[in-house]
Formats: sequence, structure tokens, C-alpha cells
Amino acid sequence: MKASDLLVKCLEEEGIEYVFGVPGEENADFMMSLEQSKTIKFILTRHEQGASFMADAYGRLTGNPAVCLGTLGPGATNLITGVADGNMDRAPMLVLTGQADSKRQHKESHQYMDVVSMFKPVTKWAQAILHPENIPEIVRKAVRIARTEKPGACHIELAEDIAALEVDSAPLTPSRFRRPSPDDKIVDRAYELLEKAKRPVILAGNGCIRKRASKQLREFCSRTGIGVICTFMAKGAVDIDEDYALFTIGLQSRDIISNVIEDADLVLALGYDMVEYHPRLWNPERDKTIIHIDFLPAEIDTHYNPTLELVGDLAHTLWMFNERRTERGPLELDLSYQAAVRVEMQQDIAAHKDDETVGSIRPQKALWDVRQAMGPNDILLSDVGAHKMWIARYYQCHEPNTCLIPNGFCSMGFAFPGAIGASIIYPERRIMAICGDAGFLMNVQEMETARRLDSHIVVMVWEDYAYGLIAWKQDNQFGHHTELSFGNPDFVQLAESFSWNGYRCEKSVDLAETIETAFETPGPSLIVIPIDYSENKKLTERLGNIAHSI
Repeated sequence: MKASDLLVKCLEEEGIEYVFGVPGEENADFMMSLEQSKTIKFILTRHEQGASFMADAYGRLTGNPAVCLGTLGPGATNLITGVADGNMDRAPMLVLTGQADSKRQHKESHQYMDVVSMFKPVTKWAQAILHPENIPEIVRKAVRIARTEKPGACHIELAEDIAALEVDSAPLTPSRFRRPSPDDKIVDRAYELLEKAKRPVILAGNGCIRKRASKQLREFCSRTGIGVICTFMAKGAVDIDEDYALFTIGLQSRDIISNVIEDADLVLALGYDMVEYHPRLWNPERDKTIIHIDFLPAEIDTHYNPTLELVGDLAHTLWMFNERRTERGPLELDLSYQAAVRVEMQQDIAAHKDDETVGSIRPQKALWDVRQAMGPNDILLSDVGAHKMWIARYYQCHEPNTCLIPNGFCSMGFAFPGAIGASIIYPERRIMAICGDAGFLMNVQEMETARRLDSHIVVMVWEDYAYGLIAWKQDNQFGHHTELSFGNPDFVQLAESFSWNGYRCEKSVDLAETIETAFETPGPSLIVIPIDYSENKKLTERLGNIAHSI
């Protein structure tokens, strides 16, 4: 068989289900081979960036990699933003690019560039296939690295002449291994610190949304009552309806929830990713007693110097804590302040649920109505912009991976194509993307993809005719902002031109009904609302200066 046939067979052996992308002539052999696959489906997108964001969302939702595909040169460079986003947000992903004939790679040549070197900074591993016999090992290694904690992207390059070579080889059988766990002595020491604490708090990061970790975390909290503060990407690690759920941190250096960490005498940092929320914002004096519990050792930082590090499988470590709770009995804790902060946040979130404004809609009201329309397992995807900050604070979750926020690389353009990917995995769930008018138009071409796939998704665009988050931050820092305004198309007409359902809602009282109508109507729907971003300044004045990076 051809090398490209072998590559497809290796992907099948790994359980790969989808390839998203735009092919070119340099990966024509691979496409002919992929066409013969009975288990892998190819999704043609309208831009490679859309493909990489779809694979990003797929990896975050399933824990398994999908493939995003591009040809050489501009096809490869178009992939890179979404690949970087998935890699830093810990989404397993395979990136497959074509390449020029190996006989012309040593010299100036049409569309040739060193793609592997380009991808190395934004992937966990990048490798060109130099000999067809190496394909089984390369695919096996790429998938294993992509899935291994912390997950991320791996890149494979296949030159057009190598793809066409004959090969006599077979895929390697995937093997799974059990992740190591910390030894009993270090867990005993950590639990002894917990027993001495009176006001401990849990800072849950991206690692806690793994199913097994979330299950053990919920068990631990239900038995101890210790409050859980989630980062943006840890939303849903615990059910927001539980008394120990203390909402989200990461929006600002000072928020209501920040007081809980300041009051705490012990911080249990579980699956915490520093790329989300820098420790200088919650440990400015470097005086917190911290226990780091994660799959990998702690990153070195002057504001994050844990007293103990429990390195290993996060779920198993929490199970070991639960075993000690059973053996040693209840902890003597004072969690009254955490309970008071929870009540204050609940009141804050509900403050505008009955708004009746006309002409523009407050972010708080929009998110209240969205939350009411979405079930516990439905999925909201946030793009990047001012709306992301509001979603992070006001949209809370019941289950892991039901609110996807790009918060490591923070790339605009993620939410809409990500929603297409989510709807492919979970066609029975309600899927909504919330985008700013800037971010939505960055991948607007995928409206055709969604229509072609008959994706049952709702995209809500918050329209302010500007790069609102940048304006918000410049206003806070300098007292005014630079030129950041732009024009927009008529979004309802745009929706209709792509055969979408289009809605414009300018009255707060009509929003809930508009959302329900969009979900009940078959096919993709677009809702545009004029957003009241005067609330940005009010929130800043109430809670402090924004400190989170754009």
C-alpha cells in the first residue's frame, strides 16, 4: 500500500474519528486514502483556522484528539492560531500538513517553508515523516504525547512524494498506561496541613474538568464542605448549585471571590494552570500556604512556591484524600465567610434578571436568560472579548466542559467554529456560541460549513461596533481609548444569505423568547443583540481595576 494508506490505517487504529480541514495538491494522496476509510469522517471547512478551532473544541470535549488538516505554506500558516490556542488550553489535537516534494526542500522553492520548525513553539511535538516505514511509530508517539497530561497538540508533516511511496508495514496497537500517583507519605503530610487549617479553600484549575477528577473533587467537597473557586477553564468541575461552589476567579485582581483567598489559611491548588490566572493576582504578598496537586510539578514562579507538591494522577490523589477523610473523621473548619461570599455572589448575579431595557441589553441580563435556556449538559462556547469577562463571572455551570472559554492563548475566533465541532459530537444538546461582533466576523465563512452540515447551533453576537475589551482596558489605564470602532453588516440579512435563521433582539423582555425560538427552529441560528457595554465601567468601578491579560 501507499504511505498515505498506512497513515490513514494508523489513525484508524488510534480511534481518530474526524479530520477537519482544507486539502491541497500536496496532500492529495492522503485525501484519496482517507476517502476509503470507513471510520474516519472528513469535514471540509472554509478556512484552516476554522478547522483547527473545531479540532480544539473536539479535544477539550472528548479528551481525545481530532485531526486538523492543511496543505503546505499558507495552508499550514492558517492553522497555527487555532493550534496554539488548543495547545495552551490543553486540548489534545493532531495537526497534519502536506509538504513539497523532498527533492526540492533544500533550496528556494514554490510555497516551501520549514513548517515543522514553525509549529514547534506551539505544539508538544512536531515531526516530519522522512521515511514511510516510520509512520506507525510517529502516529503512535504523536497521539500518546497529545493525550498525555497536560494534553496538547502534535504536528505531523507528510511530503507529497513520500505519501505516494509503497510501504510494507502495519499500525502499532495503542496501549494505555495508568498514571502514577504520589506516595502515601507526602499525602499524609498534606492531609496533616489540611487538618491544622481552619479556613482552607480550593482553587480548581483546568485539570479538574477531567471526569474522574471532577467526580473525586465533588466527593471530597461534599464530605468536607471546603469551598471551590474555579478558574475560567475549570467551570463545572463542581455543580454551582452546591453550597461549596464559590463561582469563578480570573476576571479582576479584586473581586468578591478574591476575599475568600485572602481570608484562607491554606490554598489547595488542584489542576491549576498558571496561564489562566497569574498567582501574583491572588498571592501578591507571597505569604499563602499552598499545596500543589496536579499531574505535573508546579511551574516556578516567585508568587507560587507551594509548601508541598503532590504530583501524579489528580483523581487518584483526591481519592487518597477521601480515604483519609473516612479514616480520620471530620475536619474542624470555619467556613462561615465562604458561605457569606456565596450568598453575595448569588445576589450579584441575579440583580438584573428582570431588566426591561429597550435599545440595548445589559450583559448580566443576557447571560441570565442564556443560563435559563441551557440545560445542565448543554454547552456554551465563549469567544474572546469583553463578553468573555462577563461570561466568566456571570455564567456558571453544573457539569464539566459545558462552558468552553479560551483562556490560555485567548484567541479571538474560537467560539463559532468550536460550536460546529461541539454539535458534531453532541447533536442532541443545545450548543450556543457567544461572540463579539469582531470575533464572529473573523471566521464568518464557516456559516456555510454550519449550513452544509445542518448544524443545530445558536450563535449570539453582542454588537458594540468596536473592540470592546481593548477599549475597556485602555479606558481604565489611560482614561480614554484609541480608535477601536468599526462598522458591521446587517447581521439578520447576513444570516439569511447563508440560509440561517436570523434574529435581532433589542428589548430585554423579549430575549428569553428569542433564544427559545432559535433553539426550537431547525438548523443554525444567529441572534444579534445591541449590548450595553456602559456596564464595563460600572463593574470596574465596583470591583477594581481589570488585571487579567487580554
